[in-house]
Amino acid sequence: MSKINVSVDCVIFGFDDTEKKIKVLTIEKKVNPFSKQDRKKTQFAIPGDLIELDEDIDDAANRILFSLTKLDNLYLKQFKTFGNPTRVQEEKDKEWLENFRADPNERVITIGYVSIVRMEDYNPQASYFAHDVCWTDIENIPEMAFDHNLIVNDAIQFLRTEINHEVTSELLPRKFTLSQLQELYEIILNEKLDKRNFRKQIINKGILEKTNEKQKGVSHKPAELYKFNQQ
Repeated sequence: MSKINVSVDCVIFGFDDTEKKIKVLTIEKKVNPFSKQDRKKTQFAIPGDLIELDEDIDDAANRILFSLTKLDNLYLKQFKTFGNPTRVQEEKDKEWLENFRADPNERVITIGYVSIVRMEDYNPQASYFAHDVCWTDIENIPEMAFDHNLIVNDAIQFLRTEINHEVTSELLPRKFTLSQLQELYEIILNEKLDKRNFRKQIINKGILEKTNEKQKGVSHKPAELYKFNQQ
């Protein structure tokens, strides 16, 4: 019976505060770095690798992400397990597997992790088998290794379904206006929200506190500033 491996794949979304867009961290890997003829042939992927036998899965996610991108101390959340028996058997992936896996035909089940960060706060750097690393617009993702396009799409849907203060607090200033919060929700959800309904719903959740402060240095009427409460 063929061995079953377990891996971790990390979908790291970055919020581009300048462009007001959500992007995803992708790595570019050399398909066959040992061949002079095919040395320039590359493939895109999200950061991921096999976990070790004696390794905690959460620890593996942090180790693998750091080993490929040098990103550390991120809030990572498991969101889905991907176990299609043929997920690593496509023709486009065989050459890379033959160069980096002892048995390229072994089945791999992967655990997806998701995170979202403010891009300006992090400086990813390619390492290990990653040849390059970059932030890619989620509207323009290239064909990637294995089922990584599916994993990213499912992570986007998870992010939009599970959006909460744990997500948004990573992307906003410590003190923010309700308009800033709504704008962030609209960018993540990719839809316009009714201002009155949004404010009513977000306040009723009980996750915000008024700071008794207002915006400074703005040309319009300064708005009240809020913060997420300790709960």
